Amino acid sequence: MSEPRFYSSSRPLRVREIAELAGAPVPAGEAAERCVTGIAALDRAGPKDLAFLDNPKYARDLPGTRAGVCLTTARFAPRVPAGTVALVTREPYRAFVAAASALFPDALRPSSLFGAEAVAPGAFVSPAALLEPGVRVDPGAVIGPGAEIGAGTVIGAGAAIGPGVRIGRDCSIGAGATITHALIGDRVIIHPGCRIGQDGFGYVMGARHRKVPQIGRVIIQDDVEIGANTTIDRGANRDTVIGEGTKIDNLVQVGHNVSIGRHCVIVAQTGLSGSTTLGDYVVLGARVGTNNHVTIGEGAQIAAISIVNDDVPPGARWGGTPAKPVRLWFREMKTLEQLARGGAGDRPAGAEGASEDA
Repeated sequence: MSEPRFYSSSRPLRVREIAELAGAPVPAGEAAERCVTGIAALDRAGPKDLAFLDNPKYARDLPGTRAGVCLTTARFAPRVPAGTVALVTREPYRAFVAAASALFPDALRPSSLFGAEAVAPGAFVSPAALLEPGVRVDPGAVIGPGAEIGAGTVIGAGAAIGPGVRIGRDCSIGAGATITHALIGDRVIIHPGCRIGQDGFGYVMGARHRKVPQIGRVIIQDDVEIGANTTIDRGANRDTVIGEGTKIDNLVQVGHNVSIGRHCVIVAQTGLSGSTTLGDYVVLGARVGTNNHVTIGEGAQIAAISIVNDDVPPGARWGGTPAKPVRLWFREMKTLEQLARGGAGDRPAGAEGASEDA
């Protein structure tokens, strides 16, 4: 990269090491010992950079690349220039991510903005809180009484951790995040500005809407990642649960009593209404919305900008407003398109009369 200002590689990687990560054949001779210290796109890479190509859209950039090493498929390998070492693998991008993670491990989760090694000056930690050795707390953070935080966890500047909250080991809590009424597992990443554990939106409607007490918790299991400015409400009469390994993008709203399974992917600006249930491995595209109390079965996928009003079977692919099986959705869109094209406004002058005479 032109200016590695924010991340420096932990150590150089030799081509043979990258080949081992990629499951690619190791080049013979001196090429195996060539080192890279950075990553870059094909058109910006230099001799010390690792690049990759697996999308034909970017193949035009391959012949002119100056990358030291390029991960690619057998299809594109013959087009790699002579000055670049080609490593052939079935999944170049996956191999690139593995190598990039080895080069820049600090980029995998937020770190202390202050460079704190323990509790920094200006942090407010209750004497009744329990912090294991190795917890780092940035200035301005507040940790309430009875909170418990595991070793290796970083609490960002201005974050607020409420009374009784439990946070596991090796977690990252971003700057300005607020966490209350929550139990959080290990290796959880919560990005800046998240709001977790506030009461859900529940009222008995009437002339004067009466607030419903929200006495549940938020349970976030191990290896979950939650994007910036996402909000997760605590349960009303049961817990809001985020399953192990689930990844949630920025600006997502998770309502009270929602249950999300393991290893789900939820993309930005999605809204899950109260008591929605997602099975394991569900994928929701950007700006999906769900109605209250719907269930989306294991492995189902919902297209972006869809509204789910009914239960979705396991493994199904749905889309549209309201969401329905994608084949039906596509047929409906095609039919509407054909009707619109065949409308009277698109017919040539005199076509109506000719049709009647016929």
